[in-house]
Order: sequence, then C-alpha cells, then structure tokens
Amino acid sequence: MLTLPNILTLSRIMALPLLAFLMWWPGWELGFLLAFALYSLMGITDYFDGMLARSSGAVSKLGIFLDPIADKIMVATVILVLAAQGILRGPYVGDMHVIAGLIILIREIAVSGLREFLGGLQVSVPVSRLAKWKTTFQLIALGSLILGQGLPGWTVQLGELDANVPHTVGLITLWGAAILTLITGWDYLRVGLKHMD
Repeated sequence: MLTLPNILTLSRIMALPLLAFLMWWPGWELGFLLAFALYSLMGITDYFDGMLARSSGAVSKLGIFLDPIADKIMVATVILVLAAQGILRGPYVGDMHVIAGLIILIREIAVSGLREFLGGLQVSVPVSRLAKWKTTFQLIALGSLILGQGLPGWTVQLGELDANVPHTVGLITLWGAAILTLITGWDYLRVGLKHMD
C-alpha cells in the first residue's frame, strides 16, 4: 500500500494543515509566498502520483480512493481559508466572489455523493475533457489568489483602480471554474438521474 504514488498522495493530505497555517495571517506576505510554493508543490505531486501509478503499474485501490479525496480537501481548504480571511473580495461586487467558491464546493460534494451512489450500481462516470479544464481553471484561480496576497505590490492601473494582477486573474478564473463546475456538474447529474428510477 505504501507505494511512491500513495506516499505522494498522503503527503498532500498531511501538508494541508501547514498550507492553512501559512495562509491564516492576513498581511504576512512571506507566509503567502510560502503557501503558494507549497500549493504549487502539491499540484505537481498530484500530477506525478497519477502518472507514476499508471506508468509503473502501481495503481492501487488505496490510491484510487485517496487521490480524489486529497484533491477535493485541498480545494476546500484553500477556498475556506481564503473566504475566512476576506480574500475572495474584489472591486464592484465586494465579497460576492465567495459565491463562486460555494458553487465549486457544492459541486465537489454532490459529485462525490453521486459517484458513490453510482459505484454501488457498478456504473462508472469517466472524467470529461471539460471537467479537466474545470480543474485547471480551479488550480490557477486558487494559486493566483494565494500569490496575490504574497505580492501585494504587483498591481496595474485599471481606470481608477489599482488592481493586483494575480488576485484579479484569480477572481476571473475562479468564476470560469465555477461556470465549468455548473456545466460538468449537470452532465454528471444527467448520467446519475438515468439510474435513479
């Protein structure tokens, strides 16, 4: 069970308290830069654990179980801490950006429940290409929002606003991820409804 891919997956889970700690102090730029580095490392291990498992034939039931859980709790941890620290906030709409985070969290929980239900019926739901784009947007969004807190001086002038570049990119891609989340969530739900008669 303790294959290298599984160790990488477990390391992502065990690193989450440190990630949350580094993001917990508003204004601590070094903490957010370290959090961004850790978040990036976790994303890299997410890519490599799956690749290593497939290439070495070390795909295990534990890995199949843990990998999606590790991804979902990493996303949930970052969204919750960003929301708690008031970072999901921007010009014009204030903290309405929290809604994009909520959409992502609700979809992750709903799809996990749906997959569990369909698994009991021996029905698999493959990950679509659009869902992979959703994941990419999500990872970029959360990483950018973390980086924006570590680099508060990285701004550009947008009309009368001084916009932090990574933060603005993060908010835009967070909404992109939320929209893709709704589309892919509906796709999964349509498959699930066919088996709920």
